[in-house]
Amino acid sequence: MQNHIVIIGNGIAGITTARHIRKLRDDKITVISSESKHFFSRTALMYIYMGHMKYEHIKPYEDWFWGKNRIDLVQAYVEQVDTDEKLLTCDNGQTIYYDKLVIASGSKARKFGWKGQDLPEVQGLITIQELRSMEKNTQGIKRAVVVGGGLIGIEMVEMLRSRNIEVTYLVREFKFWQNILPHEEADLVGDHIREHHIDLRLNKEMKEILSDENGHVRAVLTTEGEEIPCQFVGLTIGVQPNIEFLKSSRIKTDQGVLVNGYFETNVPDVYSIGDCAQFASPLPNRRHIEQIWYTGRMHGETLARTLCGVKTAYKPGNWFNSAKLLDIEYQVYSKYPSFPEDGVKHLFWQGPDRRKTIRIIYEENGGKIQAFSLLGVRYRHEVCDRWIKEERHIEYVLENLREVNFDPEFYRRNEKELVALYNAQHPGRQIQLKKKKSLFSFK
Repeated sequence: MQNHIVIIGNGIAGITTARHIRKLRDDKITVISSESKHFFSRTALMYIYMGHMKYEHIKPYEDWFWGKNRIDLVQAYVEQVDTDEKLLTCDNGQTIYYDKLVIASGSKARKFGWKGQDLPEVQGLITIQELRSMEKNTQGIKRAVVVGGGLIGIEMVEMLRSRNIEVTYLVREFKFWQNILPHEEADLVGDHIREHHIDLRLNKEMKEILSDENGHVRAVLTTEGEEIPCQFVGLTIGVQPNIEFLKSSRIKTDQGVLVNGYFETNVPDVYSIGDCAQFASPLPNRRHIEQIWYTGRMHGETLARTLCGVKTAYKPGNWFNSAKLLDIEYQVYSKYPSFPEDGVKHLFWQGPDRRKTIRIIYEENGGKIQAFSLLGVRYRHEVCDRWIKEERHIEYVLENLREVNFDPEFYRRNEKELVALYNAQHPGRQIQLKKKKSLFSFK
């Protein structure tokens, strides 16, 4: 029997679901989005503004892909969800019946009720509409203020600097991204930001946004009473699930749409995935809401199997993430506290140019590896993940560091320095770095 599966949202979670359903079954699939007709790579939006790409370059699939794979695309906003009648009502007057519904509506920029936050030149940067607004609102301006220290904030700052716009970057924490990065890495990234001629101000908060006589942004007022002149304000203080359209429905929500480990909501035949889904009982060392690109993809792959008759629980494995902080790449494998904890040891190495760091976290008693954190150095994901799953000893990891390093051939290597650092800290146990196995053998 063919079902009609309707997916609200055409981001990575929703589109992955649609693609994997089509691989397994011939159900009718409809994807609804008010943002855009076609799926695009959201992480690449900044490169359109910076002139490195055009919109057509960030669409992973050609326009003909959807028709060929029998995935119907509807560009509309869902205003109401009637789960009793299994009926969606859209803002264009269209009504759509479903057999199974997937809510993958993503997230939106968070606001905290500041005076002036609704001025036309104040915005976040999540949707393609916000990218177009930013293009319009920054034409010919000289100064901008970005509020909020996180990944979207650093991206917006980089975008503005690419057009030689002076930027003041307000971060309320004492260090940049201090809830994620330990002090040493946070200081390194903070210095790196300032090296790019960005006015980074830590431990500073915005009180309100001031307007001129014509209703346009003229300055930001801090809680300390300082006025910072600007013509544009970027609000990058986090995101929240985009679920307002569900208020009148029977679907239970908290911060996001409440789901179990199979992405099921409280209503039969209704599921939720991606940024807008909130696990009622999250897995160990995982968040209630996972707002990461790769987790959205995994959500979609998992749910597609359930929708096609093979009920599958979400088992994501070890946490990982990667990002680009201006010119420095960041990688983390598994969760670890940014502040030291009892029973946990950190082997921390920093390169002489202060542009590279390696942090290996392990148990003080037993030596079991817990996590890796890297700035400016690339490690192989599959190796880090395997070592953590296998509960490898710190000394095994250090002996085999050449296996995990993924930096290009002519990059300066750092394995010997890391091993020497460990040996200096443990004079009674001197370990040796093993040679990397060659891909070739000669007789």
